[in-house]
Amino acid sequence: MNPRNVSVVSLRRTTDIPESALARHDRGMRDHVLSIGADEADSSDLRFRKRLLVGIALLILPIAFLWGCIYWAVGEEAVAVTPWAYAAGSIISLAVFARNRNFPFLRTAQFLLILVAPAAGAVMLGGLDDSSSVVVWSFFAPLGAVAFDRPRRAWPWFAAFVVTILATVVLAEVVRPDGANLPNGFVRTFDVLNIVLVSFVTTMLLVIFAQGRDTAQARVETLLLNVLPEEVAQRLQAEPNSIADHFDDASILFADVVDFTPLASRLDARDVVGMLDRLFTAFDELVDRYEVEKIKTIGDCYMVAAGVPRPRPDHAQALAGLALEMKDCARTCLPGNDLRLRIGISSGPVVAGVIGRRRFLYDLWGDTVNMASRMESHGTSDEIQITRPTWQLLRDDFVTERLGLVDVKGKGAVETWRLVARNDR
Repeated sequence: MNPRNVSVVSLRRTTDIPESALARHDRGMRDHVLSIGADEADSSDLRFRKRLLVGIALLILPIAFLWGCIYWAVGEEAVAVTPWAYAAGSIISLAVFARNRNFPFLRTAQFLLILVAPAAGAVMLGGLDDSSSVVVWSFFAPLGAVAFDRPRRAWPWFAAFVVTILATVVLAEVVRPDGANLPNGFVRTFDVLNIVLVSFVTTMLLVIFAQGRDTAQARVETLLLNVLPEEVAQRLQAEPNSIADHFDDASILFADVVDFTPLASRLDARDVVGMLDRLFTAFDELVDRYEVEKIKTIGDCYMVAAGVPRPRPDHAQALAGLALEMKDCARTCLPGNDLRLRIGISSGPVVAGVIGRRRFLYDLWGDTVNMASRMESHGTSDEIQITRPTWQLLRDDFVTERLGLVDVKGKGAVETWRLVARNDR
C-alpha cells in the first residue's frame, strides 16, 4: 500500500475519533441540561413534559435577549427591559426548579412570565400596532396549559390571555397614547418576525407532541400484541365487546418441565425466573418460526395453538414439528441444565375468546383443550403424547408409536400415540 494512502487513512481515523467524542459530549451536555429537575420517581410522561418545557424555555431565552437588544438599539430602553426581565425571570425559575424539582412551580412561573412580559412591552410601545403585535407571545400561556398541564386548565389561562389583550389595549392609551415613533419598516418587520417565530415554536411543540403520541400509541400496540393475537387485538380496538369464536379444526399443545418444582426449590428465585425466561424465550422464537399462536404460560407450563385465530389445514403438522424442536431445545438451549419436557397434543374443535376487562386474556376452551392438557399430564418424561384425532392427521408425515389405552381422568380409557420424528420418506 502506498505510504501516503496509509497516512491519509490514519489521519481520517484520528480526526474521526475526536468528532465522535465531541458529538457524544454535546449530546450528553444537552441531555444533562434538559434533565434539570428530573426525579427518579417521575413517570415517563412527566419526564417527557419536564424536558420539553425546559427545552422550550431555553429556546425562547436567546430570542427574548435579542429582542431587548434591538429595542435598546432603536432608543426604546424602557421597552428593552421587558424581554430582559422575562429572560431573568425564566432563568431564576429554571434554577429554582433544578433545586426543588417542582414541576407545577416551573409551569406556573413560565406561563405567568410569557403572559405578562409581552403585554407589558406592548403597553409601553403604545398598543398592538406600534408593538408589532408582540402580545401574540402571550398565547403560549393557554397553549402551554394544554401541553404541560391538564387540558381543562387551558380555559382559565385562555381567559387570562383574552383579559391581557383587552388590558393591553386600554392601558396603552393611558401609558403612551401617541405610540412609539418607530420606522414603519421596523414595525412591519417585527410583525412578520413575531408571527413567524410564534408559529414556529407552536408548530414545533405540536409536532413533538404528535410524535410522542405516535410513540406512545406504538408502545401500547406492541404491548397489546404481546398479550393478544394481531387479528384479535385489531378487533378488540375496533369493537371493545366480547370476542368469541368457534373453530372446527385446530390443534392444542401443552408442554411442562418435568420435576421443575423440586428443581426450583433448590435454586434462588432470580435463577428460577431467569431459567424460565431463557427457556420460554427460546420457545417463543420457535412459535414465531412455525407461525402458530402462543396462548399463555402457567408456571412452568407452556400452551400453544395452531389453526387459531387463523385457520390453517396443517395445524397438526405445525404443532408436531414445533413439539419435536421444543423437546430438543429443552435439552440443549440452556447449557448446564438438562431439562426434560412432557408434551401433549390433541386436535379438534375449540372455542376461543377474550375474557375480562382488566388484564384480559385470549383463551381456549373445549374438550380438545382438556385432552391436550391430559396428554401432557399423563405423559412421560421427554416424550410427546398425542390423541387419535391428532395421530390421524400426522400418520403420513410423522413417525408415531402406538401406546395403547391410557386411563384419563373424566374420560376413561383413551387411545394414545407417541410422536417420534418426522417421516423423511
